[in-house]
Amino acid sequence: QTVLEGTHLCLAWLQQQKKIFSLFTTEQALEHEDLKKITELHQGHIFVISEVLYRDLSTLGTSLPCLAIIDLPKTASTIDYNVDTLILENIQDPGNVGTLLRSAAAANIKQIICTQGSASLWSPRVLRAGMGAHFSLHCFENFQLTDILPKFQIPVFVTSSHRSTSLYSKDLSKPCVWILGNEGQGASDYALDHAQSVTIPQPGGQESLNVAIAGSICFFEMVRQRQ
Repeated sequence: QTVLEGTHLCLAWLQQQKKIFSLFTTEQALEHEDLKKITELHQGHIFVISEVLYRDLSTLGTSLPCLAIIDLPKTASTIDYNVDTLILENIQDPGNVGTLLRSAAAANIKQIICTQGSASLWSPRVLRAGMGAHFSLHCFENFQLTDILPKFQIPVFVTSSHRSTSLYSKDLSKPCVWILGNEGQGASDYALDHAQSVTIPQPGGQESLNVAIAGSICFFEMVRQRQ
């Protein structure tokens, strides 16, 4: 199980016809229009607690009191090695992971694989950063890159500022795999040796881009080429 906090995430979850295990709020919050929508869709037990207790439970501070406990969704039983895929290799910052899931979902990349050492996809902080993107994705966690990469039958790209060719010279018109590496160390040697390295031109001369920004640029260059 995990926790959804805030009306946006709870509404997004319920609108996918998914169930909430337990819902917590305060008496005052029940009068808010967003809470009314949630309670209509939830149609289950609601635990009304004091403002003081909710503040102790909350990690958001100023948001409208709305906290849901959910069962982790069941994803596809096996990885599809022929569809657009995002592999997060040891990306540890929850904000980066959530942002990448949000960008991937917007770019219609539906399959996400996290290697061991990455931030948990279903942690509350990643869920908040993802803004509901999780709920339309097939997510897999705790894989070793060496176990899955050889099985892909489509082009595999890895972002790198070294030994790379420009992103804009690559043909991204067909399904492909994107590997994004650790915030500080970048992609592993294994990834660099077994994928096509791409770099994003930076005429301003900065050493590197934030991994979530770099990934988003790659995804939407792919989208542009497929228009």
